[in-house]
Amino acid sequence: MVAELVQQPHPITSCAERAIAVLEDSAAYEPVFMSTGDKRAALLAIAQLERRVAGLKLRVLPAAADVADEDGARDVAAWIAARTQAEPAPLRAQQRLATALDERWLQVAAAITEGRCSMEQAQVIVRGLEDLPDRIGAEVLHAAEAHLVDLAADHNPQELRILARRILEVAAPEIAEDEEARRLEEEERRAREDARLSLKPLGDGTTRITGVLPDESAQRLLAYLHAYTNPRKHASAVGGEEDRIPYRRRLAHAFCALLEHLDPTQLPTHGGDTTTLLVTIPLACLVKDLGTGTILGGQPLSATAIRRLACTADIIPAVLGGNGEVLDLGRRRRLFTTAQRRAMALLHPTCIEEHCAVPARECEAHHLKPWSQGGHTDLKDARPACNHHHHLIHDPTYTHHTLPNGTIRFHRKR
Repeated sequence: MVAELVQQPHPITSCAERAIAVLEDSAAYEPVFMSTGDKRAALLAIAQLERRVAGLKLRVLPAAADVADEDGARDVAAWIAARTQAEPAPLRAQQRLATALDERWLQVAAAITEGRCSMEQAQVIVRGLEDLPDRIGAEVLHAAEAHLVDLAADHNPQELRILARRILEVAAPEIAEDEEARRLEEEERRAREDARLSLKPLGDGTTRITGVLPDESAQRLLAYLHAYTNPRKHASAVGGEEDRIPYRRRLAHAFCALLEHLDPTQLPTHGGDTTTLLVTIPLACLVKDLGTGTILGGQPLSATAIRRLACTADIIPAVLGGNGEVLDLGRRRRLFTTAQRRAMALLHPTCIEEHCAVPARECEAHHLKPWSQGGHTDLKDARPACNHHHHLIHDPTYTHHTLPNGTIRFHRKR
């Protein structure tokens, strides 16, 4: 009798699987019947468990680049996000932290592995340490890292962030004042480089705007908004009604007013086009009171909202042929026109790769049948592909096949 060789899972995998099995057993117990002391102990134990799991994850992440490479993913964070339905941004932040711990900040890595530091605390400590200039020397950096790790036992991430800014006063008081002056100058320069703004549609008719601006720009914006929040009243408003509108809501209304009063003729061009409102809506709906339409890359809007926006923007209608074919130029052109790219974005909102969510407006136009092989520059042969996956399509070390839903899946050649 020949014994079959069964490949055993790696000890880390086995450990994780055993932990999952134990947690499944815990579902049989009802927390409502726990005593106050048991609940207190359980919450603290669960928090410690979360720290240990986070530490294990940060150990595995920097060693898993081959996983993303094998499946043609942008990086490990994108690979995990696509397979766990998670947001990629937090995963990418964890990936950056894991790399930093693996390559440089070993004391922080040991603390999070041993459960003495949470992932949030580790992110704050590493950011504080990396903000310190290398010219202060390895010995001072080592002392600063050790002190911040010790402080993590008694301070939350917000408190650690403040302490990290003053860490040189403890680790190297003789140079702290000069370095603080240099830090302020560098901080002002970096404020512009770190500025960011994001808009996230919430699906209920509103969009959440979050961002980071240099202080001077933020103060200027606030001054402009205050110009729109003066106690002016509409003719139909009840006396004193607008005075009771919360300040934050008045700022939001002022921001909307500021945007709607910008002169579009003074705005720069983007993508080779002037600022334009690309709308798909029947003309009859646009001119009457009822109806809905869609702005390219945005959420559905009422005809009323579209008419209001149209007061300060050009409108380009999206017109489809009888079979849904738009702007078929055959082989008369090598590159897709701007109009074709607009139409492609209407038909295919995101990148062609099965898990990629990069919007079509940020993608490149890909010929399904290459031009060099007799392909046509027609809309039916055009698909959006982000820069990463467009390169992969033409990478000879990868193959890909089309899935039933029209997206494609990559495989690295063996």
